[in-house]
This record gives sequence, C-alpha cells and structure tokens, in this order.
Amino acid sequence: MRSGGPRLFSPWLIALLAAVALGAVGVRPASGDPFLLVSSNETDSVLRFDAMTGAFIDTFVPSGSGGLNGPIGLVFGADGNLYVSSVVSLSVLRFDGVTGAFIDAFVPSGSGGLDPQGLVFGPDGNLYVSSIFGRVLRYDGATGSFIDAFVPLFSGGLGSPTGLVFGPDGNLYVSDFSAFGGVRRYDGATGAFIDAFVPSGSGGLSGAYGLVFGPDGNLYVSSNTSDSVLRYDGSTGAFIDAFVPAGGGGLAGPIGLTFGPDGDLYVTSRADDVLRYSGTTGAFVDAFVPPGSGGLDVPTFLVFSNAAVPEPVPEPATILLLAAGVTGLIATRRSQRR
Repeated sequence: MRSGGPRLFSPWLIALLAAVALGAVGVRPASGDPFLLVSSNETDSVLRFDAMTGAFIDTFVPSGSGGLNGPIGLVFGADGNLYVSSVVSLSVLRFDGVTGAFIDAFVPSGSGGLDPQGLVFGPDGNLYVSSIFGRVLRYDGATGSFIDAFVPLFSGGLGSPTGLVFGPDGNLYVSDFSAFGGVRRYDGATGAFIDAFVPSGSGGLSGAYGLVFGPDGNLYVSSNTSDSVLRYDGSTGAFIDAFVPAGGGGLAGPIGLTFGPDGDLYVTSRADDVLRYSGTTGAFVDAFVPPGSGGLDVPTFLVFSNAAVPEPVPEPATILLLAAGVTGLIATRRSQRR
C-alpha cells in the first residue's frame, strides 16, 4: 500500500499546481455477472469485483494496457465500452466493456489541451471531461474529436475541477478540489455559469471530489480532506448533513462514490478499500472491498455494471471522477514511486 495519494496532475502541471493549496448515462455490458470496476491509480489498472460480494474477480484492464498511466475517471459509453481517463498520458482510453481489451485512445494525448480527471457522457451523447486546470472539455461521443471548452477556463471561479454529473435539472455540476472550491453549476446546454451550487466550505466541505445525485434526489459529495461524505439539498444546494461523518467506518480521503444496485452507497478510501454505507441512513455496513484486495492501490473512481444486453440506463455514479493527491497535491511518475 502506498502512503501518498493518486496522481492528480500531469507532469507539466506539477510545479504550478503544487503551489495551489462523478447521474452519467451508462450502459449495461453485454454479458456476464454484475460487477464493480475500480480504478487502481498506483498500479495503472482497473480491477473487477463481484457486485454482490465484493470478492476480487480479475484485473479487468491490465497494468499499462494501451498506455494507461494514472487511471482516474471511469464511465461506460453508449457503445457498451469502458472509457478511462489516463492522467499521466493526458488521454482518455477506450476498452472493451465485456473483455477489458484495449480498443484505442479515444481522446488522444493532450487533445484540446486535455489534462483529464472526471468523465461523463452528457444528454447530447458527447463526452465531457474535467481538465484539472480550470476547464471542462467536450468531445464528440462517437469519434472522440475535440468540440470545445464547454466550461471555459476559470468560469465562475472554477479552479481544480474533478467530479462531473448532469443533474435532474439537466445542468452540469462540477466539484472543485481547490481551496476555494465547492460545487459549481453550469447550464447543461450552453456551459454558461449559473451559480456556486454548494459554496466553498458549506457543511465543512473541504477538497470536494466525487459527487452523485442519490435516490432521494439529493446531492452527495466526497469531502476528501475532512474524511466524510456530505449531503446537500438537490434543488437548493443547502447543506443537510454529514451523511457519512468524518472517519465513519474508517473512511479516509474519500474520492469516488456511487450508489449500488442494492441502494447502498459505495466509497473509495485511502486505506486501499471500498467502503459500503446504508443508502438511507449512512450507517457503516462493511469494507465491501477489503484493503488491497486484488492488488488495489490508491483507488479512485468506481462504477457498477449490470449483466444484460447493452441498453441505456441512468448510471448513479458520477465518475467522479478523479482522484487528487489525497494526502498531498504532488503527482508522481512511475520512476518516482516507492
């Protein structure tokens, strides 16, 4: 287990950013039993676990496959394939949604100025990617070609965008990991800034990371540096409660979060595990994926898949996309590890 956090930044941004203190539309894979996928940032892989028991199944995307380096965001596309943000290679890679085999660099390295974190497919079918240096970029959902900076640089005060989710109102919600962050809302059609939906520090929010709208219609946000999951009114953004209190169940440095098929909340934790909480009360249930299972090392985002013929379904997770330096904000290349 590595003591540091995931590689949030690409190498060329490390020096700059070290000084500065994820319901997407998904699909069901074509066959097989339901499973949970988790980005293992430090091993450059995506691991698969049984959706019912949390038992390790296999390394779905092998280490470094297709150039995967520093995986963060995960999302299934309308084609049934898996899209993964590769932080160090500055790209979004596509893998077969059934076998995990590498298909292509769907968004090539640096396209449109990409420095990828969270991923979400929008209502228009296009791919939206949070680019850690203050923007959200949009790419053609069929070809991967760059369309535009949907949310322009620093719009609405955006500093370090991580998680993305389109809300029930059709607008785009973006978590901001920066010291002045929170959750910002943008027009889902134009990208224009609407408001600071969850202001910085609301309810003790610190290091906003993953975010997801729950079955109750409210917004859940992982507060990375306060070791908690906070809940906000889905219509007004007003703070409701610490759904998972600081350190609840051993939670440390939460990043990705999603509601599972059972209605419970699943959260990645710095202890290299995935913790499960009651979806109604927030009470700790168990370490669904035990520490280090299958070689899990610095888990970031996660996504459930259900066995069925591909068909569009609302994905409760926001691919939440994207894991920051949990205990520190300095990213490292493989040569600097351990």
